[in-house]
Amino acid sequence: MSFDQLGLAPELLRAVAQEGYTKPTPVQRDAIPHVLARRDLLAGAQTGTGKTAAFVLPILQRLNERAPQTHNGRRSIRVLVLAPTRELALQVEESVRTYGRQRPVMSAAIYGGVGFDQQVRRLRQGPQIVVATPGRLLDHVSQGTIDLSRVEVLVLDEADRMLDMGFIHDIRRILALLPAERQNLLFSATFSADIRRLAADFLRQPAFVQVTPKNTAAELVRQVVLPVDRARKRELLSQLVRSGRIYQALVFTRTKHGADRLAEQLGRDGINAAAIHGNKSQPQRIRALREFKQNKVAILVATDIAARGLDIDALPHVVNYELPMVASDYVHRIGRTGRAGTDGDALSLVCVDEQPLLADIEALLGHPIETELIAGFEPDPTLRPQAIQARSAGHRGPRRQRHDGGRRPSFGQRPSIGRPQPVHRNRQHTRPHAGRSPVAMPGERLASS
Repeated sequence: MSFDQLGLAPELLRAVAQEGYTKPTPVQRDAIPHVLARRDLLAGAQTGTGKTAAFVLPILQRLNERAPQTHNGRRSIRVLVLAPTRELALQVEESVRTYGRQRPVMSAAIYGGVGFDQQVRRLRQGPQIVVATPGRLLDHVSQGTIDLSRVEVLVLDEADRMLDMGFIHDIRRILALLPAERQNLLFSATFSADIRRLAADFLRQPAFVQVTPKNTAAELVRQVVLPVDRARKRELLSQLVRSGRIYQALVFTRTKHGADRLAEQLGRDGINAAAIHGNKSQPQRIRALREFKQNKVAILVATDIAARGLDIDALPHVVNYELPMVASDYVHRIGRTGRAGTDGDALSLVCVDEQPLLADIEALLGHPIETELIAGFEPDPTLRPQAIQARSAGHRGPRRQRHDGGRRPSFGQRPSIGRPQPVHRNRQHTRPHAGRSPVAMPGERLASS
């Protein structure tokens, strides 16, 4: 199927072609006709599947079908998109400008961490589309600087992440401010009980689109566990970079403090690194991401929340410096690589403390992850597990207790996949079944999201 079979207007087809896309991804193919038909939609799609274009394109067509409404001499906000992070809000608004270049529609991105007055001035210009994070949007509501009374379309993008971040009450407050008659679109990578309850509260006889099996990993991502002692993780990461095994990577830590500390340590090792997390100002985050995309920074260290929604084309490596406390976050992390038809590597530096977390991830994936021992970094089998610091101050994710319980043997004694042998760079892996994970993200081309 090609884009011109979806019922999109010629100017939108030209904009899509200018971006180099010829075939819609599955979520675009399945969702766009429903959005054009003005049906409510519940869509299961992860970042990297082209979901942003799946709602931006038909929404732009809807807005262009009739002239903008005015209220008190100002154009009304007709579309509200809620996003969990500043980065995702900026990227969605950029997609509006990109796909709307043939017939521009005024838009605004509203998020925290930047000046309030500048956003007020933008809102006074009369945008038809507002992309916002929930907290900052409610700030504008409380100040009387935004009018949501004429919204025709509501989009909840990455709804599961917004709930994980504790935005459920903010979302319900926002829903109460919107007109009862509107189109509702909800996009989520996973469908927890909370997501299903939220969807049942405001979606009306929605169409359902599921393009990515729940909690699976990208097919183009090769996953490897690198066992290492907790005190030698930074040393191993530096060695992987200096040896050329890693040349550009998004590296995940659990806490903001841990991200800053690791970036500083890598800098002392002579490796250009930057950290991105919620305590960084918006200009700092934008600059770090820009320098990473321009290859001025080799390592971008991030927390889960900060990295959610980052759009980095052809990212070769993701490194789990610390495993996430929630197994499904592992899937979100490694989904940052293996996109746009290119292969990617997901390396996890795992110490003895994290064996239960690794067991949970493998149970979620339904298969063991390949293990590779790096010569000179073999773990000390006499080390005992220590408690894991689950979160830094301000993190709203679930706190997890450690559980030993003898569920997983120590490294070097993993009967499920055999004893790994030390390997050196450029040496082939020893296990005959090593390879990619099962198919998870279908699509001819993964348009940016």
